[in-house]
Amino acid sequence: MSPTSVKSAVAIVGAAETTELGVIPNLSEIQLHADAARNAMADCGVGVADIDGVACAANPVGVAHYLGITPTYLDGTSVGGCSFMLHVRHAAAALASGMCEMVLVTHGQSGRSRVGAGGRGGDGASLQGQFEAPYGPTGPPTMFPMGVLRYMKEFGLTHEQLASVAVVQRQWAMSNPRAMMRDPITVDDVLSSRVIAYPIHLLECCLVTDGGGALVLTTAERAADMDLARPPVYIVGTGESSETPMVSQMEDFTTSRAFRVSGAKAFAEAGITPADVDHLMIYDAFAHLPIYGLEDLGFVGRGEAGSFVEEGNTAPGGKLPLNTNGGGLSYTHTGMYGMFAIQESVRQLRGVAPAQVKGVELSVAHGVGGMFAASGTLVLSNRRP
Repeated sequence: MSPTSVKSAVAIVGAAETTELGVIPNLSEIQLHADAARNAMADCGVGVADIDGVACAANPVGVAHYLGITPTYLDGTSVGGCSFMLHVRHAAAALASGMCEMVLVTHGQSGRSRVGAGGRGGDGASLQGQFEAPYGPTGPPTMFPMGVLRYMKEFGLTHEQLASVAVVQRQWAMSNPRAMMRDPITVDDVLSSRVIAYPIHLLECCLVTDGGGALVLTTAERAADMDLARPPVYIVGTGESSETPMVSQMEDFTTSRAFRVSGAKAFAEAGITPADVDHLMIYDAFAHLPIYGLEDLGFVGRGEAGSFVEEGNTAPGGKLPLNTNGGGLSYTHTGMYGMFAIQESVRQLRGVAPAQVKGVELSVAHGVGGMFAASGTLVLSNRRP
């Protein structure tokens, strides 16, 4: 199927997060999936009987059974936090080709309370278990930021510029009542917080929370016939890629090949350039990810992202609103954050975001999976092409 046959043929008609975010010790992961699904279906006025496709990064069979759905389309793609971008991409292709009529994409994760969550143990037989774990890394904080030291050396990124990413995103979170962290912070506050794994400080690391979200997708034609409380959001460009399951094996520590491939694919399918984008969401498990994303997606040149953020261009009132919900650093981060980036893009395009940006017509939601292992990119619009 050609990209033009999928482009604008599919819309997000329902979008919602779990009723609560943050610390939810009374709900298991499957219950978080269900809570988000119920809210998303209510958002667009559909019921379980209307859904014939289920996608999630957990077990779509289990989710379908728990919700009472009889699916004709299932997607259990699980490549980390960007899985939901891939779910939307795959669902768009399935809907455009007639494989199904309405797809529910769900996410639920008890990242903080660990209720009904799987174990944290690694697989000693995996590539990571054999070739990285023996050298002492103890999880994402000691592995994900590894490349930023090379970036700092090659491009002169300063500690202050890196800290400004967290400061700017807290500025957005201050306007969001659902954000977990809302108190203002300064660059000095960030640099005074304890070092987790050099050069990353505590306030440059994502939150650990409970929560979830869900999306309902259908064809644009069907969306036009639905009595929707909020306008549909159209999928106009998608991309996905991967590089390596081991961060130590990236071809270049200062750039993500998966980011570049995924972003270029989505922009080409949408027929846009970075200059056309009104609003941007870049997965921010750590403060350096927006730095990489801004450059790899083509919004700024190599080595320019640090100064771009420091100068206020991505802050409230700036020319490129970025991570307007507060991001994984201040809003929420259940372990896989991509769903929440999509949710904020949808809110901005609907005009209902807590920190609403004026005139948003085109939003990009860009995600990472693993430690630069995979990537997914969505170009979304509130105008049907």
